[in-house]
Amino acid sequence: MAANQVSGERAGTGRFGTFTGVFTPNVLTILGIILFLRIGWVVGQAGLVNALSIVLLANAISLLTGFSVSAVATSMDVKAGGNYFLISRSLGLEIGGAIGIPLFLSQAISVAFYIIGLVEALRLIPFVDQFDPRLVATVCCLIFIVIAYVGADFALRIQYFILAALVLALISFFAGGWDSFIPVTTAPAYDEGLNYWAVFAVFFPAVTGIEVGTSLSGDLKDPSRSIPRGTLASILVTATVYLAVVIWFATHLPPTTLRENFQAMSEVALWPALIGIGVAAATFSSALGSVLAAPRTVEAIANDGVLPRWVAARLGSPTEPRMGVLITGLIALVVIWSGDLNFVATIISMFFLNTYGMINLAAGIERLVGNPSYRPSFRIPWYLSILGALGCYGAMFLISPGATIIAIVISYGFFFFLERRQIQRTWGDVQSGIWFAVARYALLQLEEQRWHAKNWRPNLIVFTGQPHNRQPLVEVAQWLSQGRGIVTFFQLMVGDIDQMANAGWRETARKNIQRYIREEELTAFAEAEVVADFVSGALTVVQAHGISGLEANSTLLGWSGTPAGRQTQMTLLRSLVHLNKNVLLLHHDDTRGFGQRRAINIWWKGRGANADLMLLLAYIIRQHPEWRQADIRLLRIIDH
Repeated sequence: MAANQVSGERAGTGRFGTFTGVFTPNVLTILGIILFLRIGWVVGQAGLVNALSIVLLANAISLLTGFSVSAVATSMDVKAGGNYFLISRSLGLEIGGAIGIPLFLSQAISVAFYIIGLVEALRLIPFVDQFDPRLVATVCCLIFIVIAYVGADFALRIQYFILAALVLALISFFAGGWDSFIPVTTAPAYDEGLNYWAVFAVFFPAVTGIEVGTSLSGDLKDPSRSIPRGTLASILVTATVYLAVVIWFATHLPPTTLRENFQAMSEVALWPALIGIGVAAATFSSALGSVLAAPRTVEAIANDGVLPRWVAARLGSPTEPRMGVLITGLIALVVIWSGDLNFVATIISMFFLNTYGMINLAAGIERLVGNPSYRPSFRIPWYLSILGALGCYGAMFLISPGATIIAIVISYGFFFFLERRQIQRTWGDVQSGIWFAVARYALLQLEEQRWHAKNWRPNLIVFTGQPHNRQPLVEVAQWLSQGRGIVTFFQLMVGDIDQMANAGWRETARKNIQRYIREEELTAFAEAEVVADFVSGALTVVQAHGISGLEANSTLLGWSGTPAGRQTQMTLLRSLVHLNKNVLLLHHDDTRGFGQRRAINIWWKGRGANADLMLLLAYIIRQHPEWRQADIRLLRIIDH
């Protein structure tokens, strides 16, 4: 099923700079609930040395991904859609959609999870705990929907107050405990059933917030400049904060307290109340980041024709994806009222990691393939991107093998669905570059190999004209190739070269042949040429077609029905034989067709120049399912 051509690609409106549009949203998402409620537990379980290594390893993967994001973003004119845009424009629409749709769902569901965390913090307020938590979460969700519906300008102004609350909470934490240092415990003390990688799995989601700023790509003044700077700066700043918090915890509280008390940060802080405010601010900021990111992701996906166009409706706003906001809010509300969601939360982490892995793969493959169009101003070696991809997928399996498999299966399901839809796109991607690199390598290897008769395969030029008019030739060509050889359907158009070329006859004819090949599900190539006369044109085509190591070795023509035509064919045949090309002529009986396909007759003249070829071609045809029951018969005329 073919979809309509993609035409909608909205450019950014250019409202935000690096600090407002990338750095701050990333920082607020990364310094989230794990910073306040789980990093102490990580230190208590793993000890100082292992806890530091966990933070460094997780941030190393994040930093490699940041490098890849920066490389891809500086190699193209970045539009709206964030990571979905980067992946789809690099690896293709099908892979982009297969990653982008789960990414959007993850962002939308994350809104609900962050709101649930916010409600837990709000329930510390006396009158709030009297209400059903789901009701409080619903009210909070509606508030977030209104904020996002009003616009990113309003939402990003709020983030400065949230950032101030986080900074005050951290100041309170580091201002406390100056008179209560304790001996540092460096050895791990894991609870039963836990180990290093289990603790790593708990911490790693903390560093997966770098996609929030990228998701605002369509609203940035200069995405190719802001995304690299804001992303890398946010990774370095937040990594420094996490390392400092780990050290401060290890030097102030014993491992037992850190393992058992998730509110341990309040015990160290100079002003404990600010930690509670920080927890609320952290969950609020994470929810705000997701409610801004998700609508922009789904809008870009819909503009590319992957989802219905009404999903991208802006409902009267010149800049805001308001339909996306409403869809995101609806998904979040459904999740809030759905009950236990722990396993769903794990799958969401897998979708985020899958996105980061694909970004790394995109940067690595682009660098390896070396497309001339890939000219990033932020250049990194290909192996760093591949290392980042391995880190992402390794982390996925360490966190939850089951959730990883489910996430991959879902992504592959979307990929195959989109591939069947055959959505046309208006941009190029790296896929053709990949196949070009593979083909180039294979051709160079073929050039160095010595050909032997044992490895002979038909590389067949079929002079079909428009093949739908020469169906018998098409059938014979398919019987001879059977997926093992190469078939090219050629149309030679005799006439004035300049006139016919300017009129676009050659390209039109080639596209018609390509369409026929697709409709008939054939394995063949299509070519068309304008020539001054048939014989010289055919000789030129046969000699020039292909590339060293993969030249055409055979031609197939239909037997002419006129004496003049047969004379022309004999002239061509003699020249082709002198060029060491095999020549096959098909004289088709329009009344009987190919009969019952019970016999393949070889008229034998002894082991002459073409005897081996006739036997080989008969054997190849007999391998086709339509000829499996046929007998190969050698027939010879004996003179008396």
